[in-house]
Amino acid sequence: MQASLLTAPGSIELRSRPIPELQPDEVLVQIAAVGVCGSDVHYYHEGRIADFVVESPLILGHEASGVISKVGSAVSPTRVGERVSIEPQRACRTCEQCKRGAYNLCPFMEFYATPPIDGAFAQYAVIQSDFAFAIPDSMSLEAAALCEPLSVGIWSNQKAGTRAGSRVLVAGAGPIGIIVMQVAFAFGASEVLISDIAQTRRDAAARFGATRTLDPTQDDMPGLDVDVFIDASGAEPAVRAGIMALRPGGRAVLVGMGKDDISLPVSRIQGREIELTGVFRYANTWPLAIELVSSGKVDLDALVTGRYPLADVEAALHAATDPNALKVIVTPNTCS
Repeated sequence: MQASLLTAPGSIELRSRPIPELQPDEVLVQIAAVGVCGSDVHYYHEGRIADFVVESPLILGHEASGVISKVGSAVSPTRVGERVSIEPQRACRTCEQCKRGAYNLCPFMEFYATPPIDGAFAQYAVIQSDFAFAIPDSMSLEAAALCEPLSVGIWSNQKAGTRAGSRVLVAGAGPIGIIVMQVAFAFGASEVLISDIAQTRRDAAARFGATRTLDPTQDDMPGLDVDVFIDASGAEPAVRAGIMALRPGGRAVLVGMGKDDISLPVSRIQGREIELTGVFRYANTWPLAIELVSSGKVDLDALVTGRYPLADVEAALHAATDPNALKVIVTPNTCS
């Protein structure tokens, strides 16, 4: 098969690789669509994220979908030909975190495109059968790939306790922020306000139905008194402003990746009994993600602003940093 590999920071090469061998519980997926994530861009430029360091050629890409072309010995052969969305992780299933249902926190997790585990910028990839979720005929393979960032949006809102009537503030109107906003509405939020310093991003949020868009450099944030604040920016000023915008007893959820250490308004958190947490990937979100898309409550197809073949992964990584872009898709194969 052909695969696009990160060989060094700032260097992507198209190479021939053996098609992965299957373990008994796995399926081989002919990859149709892969979304470009900010983590892919970060690995491309820096060669590492925190303690995860690229030490040998690595296939990036973890937002993936495709068609099952082969199954392991423990998987029903009737699955061949299924159109699937891939949950791109393999947990140990036996540790304390896995047994309590928080398998996203498994210390032995193998996650696509996290060194040394290869991702999906390739013609084929393998995944455990129960993490390859069949999608309805009405759902596009591009939307199926974007069930991965949608799962981040679902997990974030679940952690935030978003419910009917919630007033929600989202910081960052990039693809994750807009997905978080759509999920908040799907969960019953009565208002979703979204802030971003870029006018183009605020305009995009408005097109996707934001109740109100805010320029954090101009608009007053502390008096908003929202129930929920979800940060999808990673910017310290946005995190601080969002916490200040919460009502007493509100919840703040940190999604965006920024600096390792930031300054927080501790007296505000204490005095208003604000609950503050982070998110790390997701767990048990794919069935709901597929339902939200297939029911029309979340629109993922409209997020796609660019498509690139496997040979142009480097161009796709650069395109993903364009402030006018939302989701850039790599198409390793043509699948029906």
